[in-house]
Amino acid sequence: MDRQKQAVDFSGTFTSPGGVPRPRIGLRVDLQTAAPGLMTLESLPDHRLKVHAGPPVRGACHLHRFVYTHGDVDLIPAGASDSWEHEDASAAVVVRLSPSLLRRAAEDMGLDPDRAGLEPRHQFRDPQIEHIAWALEADRRAGHPGGLLYAESLGLALSVHLLGHYPAPLGHGRGLSKPQLRRVTEYIEDHLDQNLSLARLAVVAGVSASHLKTLFKRSTGLPVHEYVVQRRVERARTLLQRGGLSVGEVALEAGFSHQSHLARCMRRVLGVTPTEVVRGSR
Repeated sequence: MDRQKQAVDFSGTFTSPGGVPRPRIGLRVDLQTAAPGLMTLESLPDHRLKVHAGPPVRGACHLHRFVYTHGDVDLIPAGASDSWEHEDASAAVVVRLSPSLLRRAAEDMGLDPDRAGLEPRHQFRDPQIEHIAWALEADRRAGHPGGLLYAESLGLALSVHLLGHYPAPLGHGRGLSKPQLRRVTEYIEDHLDQNLSLARLAVVAGVSASHLKTLFKRSTGLPVHEYVVQRRVERARTLLQRGGLSVGEVALEAGFSHQSHLARCMRRVLGVTPTEVVRGSR
């Protein structure tokens, strides 16, 4: 299958005019085009909105036939995946929102950020989502002249709208307590370079391993393994930007089994390679 992407990434960190590293806002905008055939969306640590941007596309998903038209929206929460067959070439604007951006929006709305999640939805219409997606896509095509402030305002507006209209159901119960979540996440940070196990993390939290899987996802919106991969990628990026270590050494320091494992995970999470990170920090 032939697929192309053109992306503008506002995740990670950037350097301010004063030379001070500052966090980006956790937003990524992709224009994805694909030939007819099997389409797959892998599990990612970010929430995704896919807005159909081309002519009508016929297809099928689990024996259900569909026709996507311009503006149809799919909402894929963090950690979720999807696949389907389509009979026509397709184009879509895909907006990725990090859990941290959703937490920030929840705080602005006076909601519990630990329970900020989204409900999966397929092939629906929402003029507000469309408006923001087209604005982000227009900014991408123009070389993002609006800069970080413009993207940040749109990303927050989109996150607020999603939390207000498509929140994850509250009936799933509570997640880890704040002290439990702090202990687990601090343990992960302190042992990223080691072979972390679900059993050990469960001991840290004081719950069973099966219970930890459920409670951790309720608290963070991510499966444990996805959270660990995301933190290892961030650790690797920091080490690469700092310099002084080879890519292989950085991979081991961040807890990856080898250099190609780091490259594969960094490409999936951040959309860039270790070499591109090193080049961008020079």
